[in-house]
Amino acid sequence: MTETILVLTEEALTLPDLSNLRSLQGDEPADVVVLIPEDRNESVLGEFFRHLSLLEVGEAFRSFSADDRQHDEAAARSALEESLRLLAHEGFTARGRTTTGNPVDALVHEAADTGAGQAVVITRPHAVADTFHRDWANQAQDKLGIAVLHLYSGSGFIGDS
Repeated sequence: MTETILVLTEEALTLPDLSNLRSLQGDEPADVVVLIPEDRNESVLGEFFRHLSLLEVGEAFRSFSADDRQHDEAAARSALEESLRLLAHEGFTARGRTTTGNPVDALVHEAADTGAGQAVVITRPHAVADTFHRDWANQAQDKLGIAVLHLYSGSGFIGDS
């Protein structure tokens, strides 16, 4: 039986991300299900501090401006298409969808529907959420009865979940 690996990511997957997924699947190829939220449900204050921590002062103050929902939806669809194309090119069996609402709840529902054996959350570092263990991986670990691995996008660095 083929195992399912759930992937919750906030942006398109990269080749290093796929390398990490390949090491998780073991000898048997796994089905990969990618979930990308249309809105990341990130607090405005958390986004502000994230930009400041990266010395992106202009972006920090722009995070207080009105959110352009249509831009978020288009960006999520584009990231999903790019991720699925890259996965297929690298020989993975993959499918996915964009989600609305709470991304962790979408992951929980997908885990119940697919019987997934593991979940991977791939994000950029988020100083506030990661420090206080309120990141997606920690939230998912609290709600799921399966292993949740938190990886930082484009790297092999593991988050603390």
